[in-house]
Amino acid sequence: MKKHIPSYNNIPAWESYSANMKTEFRQCIEEGLDVKKYEGLFNAISELPPSEYRERLADVLFDMINDTPTIEDYPYCEPNDLDEIKTLGDGFRLNSYDVNKDTLTDKIKGAWFGRVAGCLLGKPVEGMKYDKLTPLLKMTNNYPMHRYILDSDLTEDVCNAIGEWIKNGCYIDVLDGMPVDDDTNYVVMAQILVENYGRNFTPKNVSSAWIRLQSKDAYCTAERVAFRNFVMGYDPPDSAYYKNPYREWIGAQIRGDYFGYINPGNPQEAADMAYRDASISHTKNGIYGEMFASAMIAAAAVCNDIKSVILAGLAQIPKTSRLYDSVKKIIGMHSNGASYDDCISYIHSVWNDKNEHDWCHTISNAMIVATALLCGDGDFGKSICMAVQAAFDTDCNGATVGSVIGMMNGFEAIDPVWTDPLKDTLHTSIFGVDTVSITQCALKTMKHLKE
Repeated sequence: MKKHIPSYNNIPAWESYSANMKTEFRQCIEEGLDVKKYEGLFNAISELPPSEYRERLADVLFDMINDTPTIEDYPYCEPNDLDEIKTLGDGFRLNSYDVNKDTLTDKIKGAWFGRVAGCLLGKPVEGMKYDKLTPLLKMTNNYPMHRYILDSDLTEDVCNAIGEWIKNGCYIDVLDGMPVDDDTNYVVMAQILVENYGRNFTPKNVSSAWIRLQSKDAYCTAERVAFRNFVMGYDPPDSAYYKNPYREWIGAQIRGDYFGYINPGNPQEAADMAYRDASISHTKNGIYGEMFASAMIAAAAVCNDIKSVILAGLAQIPKTSRLYDSVKKIIGMHSNGASYDDCISYIHSVWNDKNEHDWCHTISNAMIVATALLCGDGDFGKSICMAVQAAFDTDCNGATVGSVIGMMNGFEAIDPVWTDPLKDTLHTSIFGVDTVSITQCALKTMKHLKE
């Protein structure tokens, strides 16, 4: 009888565990797993052509990783369990958690528009590396960055000079609103999630919503792996870990904004919701990134001090984690007088944006978010531009910073130069949703606040 096997050459790289052995090795090393002795195996498997044998060998290596202990001198303690996470917080508290109900509607509208505007600012150059983004901005009289990139900026001479043709259509002078983007899809999906399941939704509710609301190809990296795991019968939290080399990438950090929106002044509850969302696709610092972002946004609703907002976010994650340590490093540098350029240079010295793992990791991008918030001085335009100008995951970081400052300052405080081009229109790839009004999404958010 003929043996039936898939066409391994046709399997997308994000869906092939064996195609990502080097990423898995790097991930294991960073987690402190004692896998150095297996480095030759990781490399050998990664060099094989796509085939059934490569997949089977990768499966064996995955099983070996599962049985591998942490090295004895690993300096971090990074649990996945929520109760354990909570025991490792640093105890920081804001001076006040009182919500001003008279300004809350404007703040939530500001967070929505801020996220979309920040995302759109970074979307045209998503994936562009720092050594090309900086010359592009300088050649188009947009350095330091202070405005949207326009289609008219990108002349043939400019594109040839930077060596990339980036006429991707994501420019305010040719758009009819915000185009489809995973960063904005997720905030709309979170609203649908809470509408359908309530504030006490479960991780299983989240995975069910993902399958119902979007096709597989709408999800990237860790989310794509988790989606396939759901379909194969893996429930959260197993869906986050099983053959998922992207488990600490940025995908969860971009999904938590809505949980901050509906928990103004309550960073702990925002982080709890973020945990239930993140744990379906991520582990350790991948989870912490979403908790951190959600808690910052919740804190920004009641606090105008940027450093305190960041500390309120960090308070929800383990003080024994790499993410906590890295963001505190940025806070310390800023407190000691380091400039924006100093902080960004440091980040680029630790993380290589030409390496896909570094470019898309939760920690590298969270460090950029913290830098932009601290150095942006609470100014919306300045902050989102600093987030994007630093490169790495530009649309993700612009969106997160936009949410925080938009919530803090409110919609009326955002210069219309950032919000008018959006035309109150957000396009999505969500089944049955298509296009929504950003204003109506903000108003609907008010229904999901805790009574």
